Amino acid sequence: MKLRTLASALLAPAILAPAILALAAPLAMAQASTWKSDPNHSEVDFAVKHMAVSNVHGRFGTVDATLVYDDQDVTKSTVNATINVAGIDTGVPGRDNDLKGTRFFDAATYPTASFASTSIAKGGSGLQVNGNLTIKGVTKPVVLDVDGPTAPVTGMDKKTHTGFSATTTVHRLDFGIGAGMPAAMLGDEVKITIELDLAKQ
Repeated sequence: MKLRTLASALLAPAILAPAILALAAPLAMAQASTWKSDPNHSEVDFAVKHMAVSNVHGRFGTVDATLVYDDQDVTKSTVNATINVAGIDTGVPGRDNDLKGTRFFDAATYPTASFASTSIAKGGSGLQVNGNLTIKGVTKPVVLDVDGPTAPVTGMDKKTHTGFSATTTVHRLDFGIGAGMPAAMLGDEVKITIELDLAKQ
């Protein structure tokens, strides 16, 4: 009986270890969750100086963003977004058509822009998200200054929602946007503001 008891004691860790690992795996996976942007409450806006006199504001079309959020370590999270350039809207139809044309965004050839994060760091009261922005087939690194996430709430869709606000400044000439337009007519710096309402999947 003593030999049997000793054998059981020796075998117990070998039997329990796989069971413990099997239970721990879902807990580890649960640290990362996927969130998708709500198209009705998310947008990408821009502002650019016109003739050094006033700022012209506009909005791109819908934004489709996916956040894989690590709630144990936010710096391990990732975000990817696709922006509908063909839906650009400045409130002036003639100007919108011009912006969609080959002189600017060439939306017929490049109907979307995209962003893919490369790293996330905590900065100040928010986050700094480094990533690659692709517009008109040209990819450049950008840094987003991000506020969020907001406190989670339950939406009408019964899903958990949270929000992020981000800003960055890019140079239009880096992407070949309005290359023939002098800076005196159209500023090179474009301020971009991103508002995301994300729902947990």
